[in-house]
Amino acid sequence: MPHHASRHLAEGPRVGIRHFTYEDGAEFTARARESKDLHHPWLFPPTTAQAYTAYAGRLIEDPSKAGFLVCDKGDGAIAGFININNIVEGGFQSGALGYGAFAHAAGRGLMREGLDLVVGHAFGPMRLHRLEINVQPGNTASIALARGCGFRLEGFSPKMLFVDGAWRDHQRWAITTEMITRPGRP
Repeated sequence: MPHHASRHLAEGPRVGIRHFTYEDGAEFTARARESKDLHHPWLFPPTTAQAYTAYAGRLIEDPSKAGFLVCDKGDGAIAGFININNIVEGGFQSGALGYGAFAHAAGRGLMREGLDLVVGHAFGPMRLHRLEINVQPGNTASIALARGCGFRLEGFSPKMLFVDGAWRDHQRWAITTEMITRPGRP
């Protein structure tokens, strides 16, 4: 099932990150179907070829988005995905992160390593200054990932995003380039 054709944009000890391709559809959708229980009610990645093509197309072709696959270096399998949405340049230089692990990789620390790589890529080659993560308060795994990667809690927004048929409250987490380069960062 793993796709090996693309080279990594950045690598850590166990994972590499690379951009989405249309060819990743079969593996991505199979992993998403296997992970429905893990993802519900927080996120709904595409589970069909048609939905994946539309989803990946937006990440590949829209300059206000960047999609990254977190891939296990051992076997090349897609462990999860991290997308930077709503990229704004100019004086803002910011983007909003969304992410999800797949069930076979959950709880192994691969997404933390992948998120650190995406943050480094965003603040390096992409020249962004700030990244935000909006998380539903009950999503403890996502909050732990944001906290573990050095994001700070900035606030709470009631009824912020429409998810799973309703407007949901979200915590707002963020990180800036200054937080990465400060001495003693965990």
